[in-house]
Amino acid sequence: MSDWHGYRPPSRPIRVEGGLTLRSKRGDIAQTWWSRRFLEVLESFGMAARLNRGRAYARTGQVMSLSLSTSLVVALVTGTRPEPYRARIGVRKFSDDEWRRIEHALADQAIFAAKLLAGEMPPEIEDVFAGLGLTLFPRSMRELSMDCTCPDWEVPCKHLAATCYLLAESFDTDPFEILAWRGRSREDLLDRLRDLRAPVPAEEPAPEPPPEDSFESFWARPKVAEVVPDVAEPTHRRPDALLDQLEPLVVDGRSVTDELRPLYRRLVE
Repeated sequence: MSDWHGYRPPSRPIRVEGGLTLRSKRGDIAQTWWSRRFLEVLESFGMAARLNRGRAYARTGQVMSLSLSTSLVVALVTGTRPEPYRARIGVRKFSDDEWRRIEHALADQAIFAAKLLAGEMPPEIEDVFAGLGLTLFPRSMRELSMDCTCPDWEVPCKHLAATCYLLAESFDTDPFEILAWRGRSREDLLDRLRDLRAPVPAEEPAPEPPPEDSFESFWARPKVAEVVPDVAEPTHRRPDALLDQLEPLVVDGRSVTDELRPLYRRLVE
């Protein structure tokens, strides 16, 4: 069968050297619950039969590259033509407001931050998303889009199916890629969880305001600090020093002042 260009592709895909291959050579591909859940979600959209067509491509290294960014996965897959096809898988990313709610919900329970740091995704995390009215994985094809540059009009084609399998296996290795696909990188999410779980420093007690004056004390004279004059201690004085202040008093040729001095001195003794 030829396409509209008149080109008749060979029956076998062109072999690729150094392509990405699945670690699993037979049997189940997904090893963790979260990557199995991802494939189960795709199969629930009626893709099971189409996905199986891409297993051989994923295991023989037909996928040349795979990159994941916010809401978009892009892969280059070699098929039956020399030029590789570009397969893209898009998902709806969560808004900033939705991520704020998710981060607060995850920070409320230490188990989530601990498990994620250990490279694990606790199954209960789906309950957290459900409690916020969200889902970790796409809930319908309206949240998921797939396209490929190959001439196959069915979705997913072999190239998209191979991309899905390699994406699931990458989720096995790093569960943060699921969250990064939804719009939050590992670094940003962990930094946010650390900030939210950091202990809040205790606030310093505010100084108590001075007590308001009572009605009774309103009219009272304000207290004035007693001022003690800096006066030197008096030195010792003679008890008859007062007589020195008097004018000389003489009676019958005798000094009355001198006669009184012995009397003043005896009064002090």
